[in-house]
Amino acid sequence: MIVTATEFKTNFGKYLDLIAQEDIFITRNGKTIAKVVNPHISAVDSLRGMLKCVPPDIDLDSLREEQLSKYEDHV
Repeated sequence: MIVTATEFKTNFGKYLDLIAQEDIFITRNGKTIAKVVNPHISAVDSLRGMLKCVPPDIDLDSLREEQLSKYEDHV
């Protein structure tokens, strides 16, 4: 969910409840200035929510290995 900083401040309690379901991106003057996340949702689950191409059976170690191999290929 994307909200303005003013909207977030005005309805803080509402957004605290929504954080349990999804990440909240806070904007100011049209630019994202913050991301509020639920600390009980893993990074893999967060990626699955943002990217449709992440396979449902992938785990954090697999993601890390893939990123490292891409980095090593460029070095």
